[in-house]
Amino acid sequence: MAGDPYQELGVSRGASADELRKAFRKLAKKHHPDTNPGDKASEEKFKRVSAAFDIVGDVDKRKKFDAGEIDADGRETARGFGGGGGGPWGQQGAGFGGGGGWSPRGQAEGPDIDLSDILGEMLGRGGRGAQGGQGGGFGGFSQRGGDVRAKLEIDLEDTIHGPKKRIAFSDGRTIDVSIPKGAEEGQTLRLKGQGSPGRSGPGDAFIEMTIRPHPLYRREGDNLVMDLPVSIPDAILGGKVQAPTPDGPVNVSVPKGGGSSLRLKGRGLSDAKGKRGDLLARIVLVLPETIDPELEAFAETWRAERPYTPRRR
Repeated sequence: MAGDPYQELGVSRGASADELRKAFRKLAKKHHPDTNPGDKASEEKFKRVSAAFDIVGDVDKRKKFDAGEIDADGRETARGFGGGGGGPWGQQGAGFGGGGGWSPRGQAEGPDIDLSDILGEMLGRGGRGAQGGQGGGFGGFSQRGGDVRAKLEIDLEDTIHGPKKRIAFSDGRTIDVSIPKGAEEGQTLRLKGQGSPGRSGPGDAFIEMTIRPHPLYRREGDNLVMDLPVSIPDAILGGKVQAPTPDGPVNVSVPKGGGSSLRLKGRGLSDAKGKRGDLLARIVLVLPETIDPELEAFAETWRAERPYTPRRR
């Protein structure tokens, strides 16, 4: 037989609805099986406080219990023993002691009190309840709907500019997702309330982002690195060449003699606050598709009269 529900919850018989709610919430969070996996004592305690709250948290059951009409298990009791309408524990029924009482649906007649709100956060959204049922919670309490997961491929430029992308779920719903600036490979976005529906509200949606390989840029922290093709005359004499950037093409100056790379400040990736890294353009000499006889003759003369080894540089 269950113990005195007031004693199980640690409150007096004249406790208000709010006091009952607070006591149950505290004990339920402390002893819930999801918080104490494998702890049989906590699981048993959780069952007892749930059963106790089922009695005194319901206006009709509490009245009957206080009047001695039902016991702590909710079973009807024999009446007329000792007279006086005392409770099953030999004490005079205390009523509600003022304050809002509990309705049969588990909500206070005064301030709104929702049982699903008490356990919603604790039981999780869409996880398995302590009895192993999906979405049901322990002891028959409802909980939030299940979480949903999806993957979203984005371009490298999306991590810089943070656009919106539309994603479709298997249930036919589509939503627009804002890509955060500075997004990383494998980063997961949490969209609250976009999961499966449930009695106490929908679950969440978790979107895992993957970044497509870029044909031009390589990522190095917040910087981008690319190869910049430069002709031999431009490398020797210097000049203006067009360089692609994530923000569109720009003209850059190649110094006389070429050099190894150019740094384009503020043209790299964004961090979470929108601050941009740099774009490093590595100069790559490109020969013409067809070698001109004059260029070939010049190269032969140069190699014979002025040899040099590039690897020394």
